[in-house]
Amino acid sequence: MSALSPLSQQIWDMKYRLKDDEGRPLEADIDATWRRVAKALAAVEADPGAWEDCFYEALRDFAFLPAGRILSGAGVNRRVTLFNCFVMGRIPDDMSGIFEHLREASLTLQAGGGIGYDFSTLRPKGALVRGVGADASGPLSFMDVWDAMCQTIMSAGSRRGAMMATLRCDHPDIEDFVRAKREAGRLTNFNLSVLVTDAFIQAIRDDADWPLVFEGETYRTLKAKDLWDAIMQATYEASEPGVIFIDRINARNNLTYCETIHATNPCGEQPLPPYGACLLGSVNLFKLVRAPFTPEAQLDIAGLEKLVQLAVRMLDNAIDASRFPLEAQEIEAEDKRRIGLGVTGLADALIACGLTYGSEEAVTEVKRWMKAFRDSAYHASSDLAAEKGRFPLYDEKAFLAARDVAALDEPLREKIAQQGMRNGLVTSIAPTGTISLLAGNLSSGLEPVFAFEYTRNLLRRDGSREKISVSDPALALFRQLHGEQAALPEAFVDTQVLRPEHHLAMQAAVQDYIDSSVSKTINLPSDISFEAFQDVYLKAYELGCKGCTTYRPSAVRGSVLETTTQLPAQVDRAGPVVQLTEPLDRPETLPGRTYKLRWPGSDHAIYITMNDIVQETPAGPRIRPFEIFINSKNMEHYAWTVALTRMISAVFRRGGDVAFVVEELKAVFDPRGGAWMGGAYVPSLLAAIGDVIERHMREIGFLPSPREDESLPQALIQQQHGGTRSEGSTGGVAMSPPSQCARCGAAAVIHQEGCDLCTNCGYSRCS
Repeated sequence: MSALSPLSQQIWDMKYRLKDDEGRPLEADIDATWRRVAKALAAVEADPGAWEDCFYEALRDFAFLPAGRILSGAGVNRRVTLFNCFVMGRIPDDMSGIFEHLREASLTLQAGGGIGYDFSTLRPKGALVRGVGADASGPLSFMDVWDAMCQTIMSAGSRRGAMMATLRCDHPDIEDFVRAKREAGRLTNFNLSVLVTDAFIQAIRDDADWPLVFEGETYRTLKAKDLWDAIMQATYEASEPGVIFIDRINARNNLTYCETIHATNPCGEQPLPPYGACLLGSVNLFKLVRAPFTPEAQLDIAGLEKLVQLAVRMLDNAIDASRFPLEAQEIEAEDKRRIGLGVTGLADALIACGLTYGSEEAVTEVKRWMKAFRDSAYHASSDLAAEKGRFPLYDEKAFLAARDVAALDEPLREKIAQQGMRNGLVTSIAPTGTISLLAGNLSSGLEPVFAFEYTRNLLRRDGSREKISVSDPALALFRQLHGEQAALPEAFVDTQVLRPEHHLAMQAAVQDYIDSSVSKTINLPSDISFEAFQDVYLKAYELGCKGCTTYRPSAVRGSVLETTTQLPAQVDRAGPVVQLTEPLDRPETLPGRTYKLRWPGSDHAIYITMNDIVQETPAGPRIRPFEIFINSKNMEHYAWTVALTRMISAVFRRGGDVAFVVEELKAVFDPRGGAWMGGAYVPSLLAAIGDVIERHMREIGFLPSPREDESLPQALIQQQHGGTRSEGSTGGVAMSPPSQCARCGAAAVIHQEGCDLCTNCGYSRCS
C-alpha cells in the first residue's frame, strides 16, 4: 500500500479513522480501516473468510471507494447507518402528519443520513384549511421548520445536515419556492430543485399558458416561458433551484412497475421513492489506466469488470450489514436492494489516456468504458441473484420491459431472464468530494479537474500551520514520468477553460449507461450572459439528462477557488496555482457605523459597530466590512459577544466572500424561542445580529439592495452614528474572491456535484 499524502492522512484521521468515545485512535493506519471495512462487509457471507481478503484487495490503494458512511461506520459496533441519503415519506396535508414526518426527518438526520422531501403535497399559502377556519401557511413555511430542525440537529454535534426540497412546476407556490434562496439566511440547510414535467417543457416550446394547480383546482395561470425565465433567473443569480426532469426519471426507472418517484437525495444522483435509501460506492478509473501518457494508454477493461463484480457484492452486503433510522427505510431497502455503484477519477483517466474532456473522442471512449461498467454491474447482480436470491419485488416481465434493461445486449437480457436480479437498480454517479481527497486529490466523479495545483495550510498537532502544495494525481504522474519541465499535453484542461457544452456532453454520455442518475455540476463563468445560461438547461433536457445543476459565481453565492494562472490554449503550459487569501492589514483609522439593537427580555440594548475598509480592485474602489464590535451593559452576554466579535472580525479580515456570516447567524434557532420584531419573527438574538450585519452590508453596497418584497424589518435596528476607530495593518483581494469554508475559514471551497467541498480541511456539505 502506498503512503498517504499529508492531505489524505488528515482527511482519514478526521473523518474515517475509528476512535473511541474519548477521541483516541483505535486504528494505527489506513490499512486497519480497510481491514475493518472488509471484515464487516464479508461478515454477512456464508463463508466470510473466503471474501475478506478479496474485499481488502479491492479497497487497498483506493481501487474501490465506498462512500463515507461505509468507511466510517462499517464494523464499528455502533448504531449507525451505512446509507448516505434517504428520501422520506410523502407528507400528508394535515398538521399531525406533517409533524410526524418532521420527527422522522430528525431521527434520520441524527443517524447521519441526508434526506430528500417533496413538499408538493402541501396546500398553497392562503388556501382554506377546512375545520379550523384558517388559511394555510404554505409549503415554504414548513420548509422553514425543517430547516430550523436541521440546524438544531447540527448544532447538537451531528455531522452537517443535508436536505433536498422539491416542488412541482405546477404548484401554486412555485414562484415563492423559486425565489426562496435569494433571501439571505433562508433555507441554508436545503438544496432546492423544481420538478419539471414533460408537459411544462412542451408548454415552454409552444409559448403556452401554464396553470398552477393543487388537487384539481386551478389557482391561477401564467405563461410557461415566464415561469421558466423566473427559474432560470434565480438559478443564474443564486445557483438554485436546480431542475429535475421528473417524468423522464419515472419513465426510465427499472422499478416503475412498483414505485413512483417524487424526490431525490440531496445531491440528486439517487431519485428515490418514499423511504428509499441510497448506498454508494465508486470505482477508481484512474487506477485502471495502463501505460498512461503513452500512445498505448488505455483503460484496463478486464480489470474494470473484475473490480465491478467485487464492488457490487460489497455494496449488496452493506445492505445487510447496515442499520436504519426507521423501520420503513429498512423494509424499502430489503424489498428492492437498490445500490448505487459509480465511477470516479474519470477526468484524470481521460488525461492519462490523452483524451480531452468533452471532446468527441473522449465522449466515444467514455461510452465504451461506461458500457463495460454497466454490463459488468448487471452481470454481477444477476450472478448474485442465482447465488443468494432475487430482490423480493422482482417481476421478470415488468423488469425486462424497463427502458434501460431493454437496452442491454440480448445475451445479458437472457441471463437476467433466467437468473433474475439481486438489485433493483445498480448504478449511480455520486459526489465523491471528500473520498476523492482521501484518494490523493483525485478528480471527483465525472467532474473535470477543478485546479491542477493549489496551496493548502496543513494544521499540525502543535497548532502551527504548514503550507503544502497539493497536485492533481494525473499531473503528479505525468511529471514523475516526464519530468517537472515537460510541456503538458492538450488533454490537461480544467474547469477554467471548458464550455457548458463540454460538461453536457459528458453528463449525457454517462447518463446513457446509468440506471439511477448522475450528480454533476456545470461550472460556468461569472460573465456568461443570461441568454446563454438559460439554454444550458433546455440542452440538458434535449440530450436526455435526468436533471441539471449549474454553478456560476455571483454576488449571491460568491466565487469558487481562484487560480492565479489560466491554462492557455498552447501545449506548453503549467497547471494553475490556487491563491488562498491572506488576512487583510488594518489601517490606523476606519470608517464605521454603530447600530442599537434591543432584544425583548433584556434590560440593556446591544450596540453593534461595523467598521469598513476601502479596497482598490480592477473595477475600482470597493467598500467591504472589516471588523465588528458588540457591546452591552448586560454582563450575561459578555463572554459570547467577545467571542463573536473576535471570530467574525477574523473572518472579515480574511477577505473574499463573507456573506455566509449573515446566512449562518440568521439560521441560528434558539430552542427557548425567538421574538417578533418589526413585524417579523426573528428566531434568536444571534439571528437579530445577523440582520444588523446584513443591513450594513447592503447599505455599503457589499450586498445587493433587497427587492421590495425582501426588505428587512427596519424596526429591528436603528443606526446611531458614524465614526472611526483606531487599533492598528493593509492588504487586498482579487476581484473574484474565493468562497470561505464554514469550518476552517480558508478560502478553499469548490462547488461540484451539488456539494460544497473545502480542499483545505476536507469539510463537505453533503458527501
